Amino acid sequence: MDYFPQVFTEKQQRSRRQVASWLLIGVAMIVIQVLIGGITRLTESGLSITEWKPITGTLPPLNDAAWVAEFEKYKVTDQFKYVHRHFSLSEFKFIFFWEWFHRSWARLMGLVFLFGFIYFLAAKKFDKGMIKPMVVLFLLGGLQGYIGWFMVKSGLVPEKYFVGHVELTTHFIAALGLLSFTLWFAISLLIKKEQLVIHPKLKNFLLLITAVFVFQLVYGGFMAGLRAAVTAPTWPSINGSMIPADMSSLSPFARNFLDNPITIHFIHRGLAYLLVVLISGWWLLSARISSQTLFNRLRHSLMLIVLLQLVLGILTVMNATSSNLLVILGVSHQFIAMVLLMVLVSLIFIIRKKALAA
Repeated sequence: MDYFPQVFTEKQQRSRRQVASWLLIGVAMIVIQVLIGGITRLTESGLSITEWKPITGTLPPLNDAAWVAEFEKYKVTDQFKYVHRHFSLSEFKFIFFWEWFHRSWARLMGLVFLFGFIYFLAAKKFDKGMIKPMVVLFLLGGLQGYIGWFMVKSGLVPEKYFVGHVELTTHFIAALGLLSFTLWFAISLLIKKEQLVIHPKLKNFLLLITAVFVFQLVYGGFMAGLRAAVTAPTWPSINGSMIPADMSSLSPFARNFLDNPITIHFIHRGLAYLLVVLISGWWLLSARISSQTLFNRLRHSLMLIVLLQLVLGILTVMNATSSNLLVILGVSHQFIAMVLLMVLVSLIFIIRKKALAA
């Protein structure tokens, strides 16, 4: 998927641009899907549809009787019994909409990828190097749908009021993996050989930053799933202390890194500060490269975006107890995280440890 033939005909160049444009539409749709998922989570809508019907579930209830039937199914869940027992039918319709929209957008993405694939295949726009990535793309998309339903099922069991935070994080990270793969595929068709930068140390440093960022994303998923922001809606301290006293309250001790909201909150903040330091160092080191316009744009974007993400994270935590602000800030925080990921993926593609063979 990472290839730079010596010469393209005009027809080949046009075909590659068309395929890349289709893939970038897919990237945009995945970003929107993750944001809809964020709204679904923050509005506690994820368990409103208790069944998985890939085909017949495309349409929402179309009459009063159908709405009442769906509401009755939801009333069986412990989330309704212990969290939303006061809900009227109109309130149920609100949370149903977000879960239905989330699933419907996923179906629409599948159709966009499927019909695009059929068209480009029939029009002979693909070269043989594109077929394997296409297969991987469809497999990742199908896997993401399965993980999504697995996540919903984790909240439809007794004594569970919300989906499991591990399952939620798995769904989130899988979505970002699909996003990264699709973006990598697209830019591999657009980036020219002369736009690459050869710098082994810079590449290694960037890979380290990416590894830290992945851990940050995982703990961001844990934060969301455990609603850990509300455990310490303060900044710069965490409930008056820089190192909370109850970070080791669970036993065995290792459970605190997975299930203790305040520990997860502390780690998520710490990783954010570490990322700002690492990216600042990388940005200063990369200043020595000045000849590549695309590289420099991405380099400056990385620095600005991580600072914006830090500010949004602070604001999200400080407003965690305000449900309306939390939705706006939480989704904005999630969006900028995806932008940061896309910039990192683009930079990893552009920076090489060694020159490509002639």
